[in-house]
Amino acid sequence: MICRLWRGWTTPENADAYERVVRGEVIPGIEARDIPGFRHIDLMRRDLGDEVEFQTLMWFDSLDSIIAFMGEDHAISHVPPQAQAVLKRFDDRAAHFEVIDRRGQDG
Repeated sequence: MICRLWRGWTTPENADAYERVVRGEVIPGIEARDIPGFRHIDLMRRDLGDEVEFQTLMWFDSLDSIIAFMGEDHAISHVPPQAQAVLKRFDDRAAHFEVIDRRGQDG
């Protein structure tokens, strides 16, 4: 299993708008693509005072699944224009981690 990690930051004033875009448009758009090997996506939010950090973790069966999602340059960020409009800054590239131990209800 591979975990794709990406982060973006907003101003506190744009945080709710960004969350609405991601939850209402971006995630449903990814899910609608029915990407082979895509498991799920987690969205997290952290208030840092002068900005708000968002982090996504996307779970895939393999690197081939991520390539099916993003293409050959699979580390490039997936940030649609409507999300970019309310972000202050964001990771240009996602990080990919091989999951070596997963425990709990799903593991």
